Amino acid sequence: MKKTYSFSYETHSLPEEPAPEDAVLVGHARRAAEAAHAPFSGYRVGAAARLESGRIVTAANQESEAFPAGLCAERILLFAHMTSAPEDRITALAIASVPDTAECYPCGGCRQVMLDVMKRQGAPYRIIMSSGRSVTVVYSPADLLPFPFGL
Repeated sequence: MKKTYSFSYETHSLPEEPAPEDAVLVGHARRAAEAAHAPFSGYRVGAAARLESGRIVTAANQESEAFPAGLCAERILLFAHMTSAPEDRITALAIASVPDTAECYPCGGCRQVMLDVMKRQGAPYRIIMSSGRSVTVVYSPADLLPFPFGL
């Protein structure tokens, strides 16, 4: 039986098109990327999440000499947030990278953790993936991972 999977998403040019709150969140993610520790790949990634309280939390990727012991910005942010303030639900998550020539899309492991967090908090959240010139916005982590791992 053949089936079809589809989802809606938005694309915008920076800096003029996205909603102002999205542009602000992308700016926080971009600043977080500057703090990344990426001496091996040179690819710095930052993530910024807006919480229901209005607070913004950030994180950056961290590489280790004991590869693959490093961790992506998105997972660092999500694990830390779910440990420290899980009751303050995430409403949006922005991802940015340096260099920023292409939009920064999450890896498969991050997509699974994003979906796990959505399930834990009981509500979807928007994901804003950016480059220096554009953003793509999806409305739920489920949009990025149609066939998630589950126990």
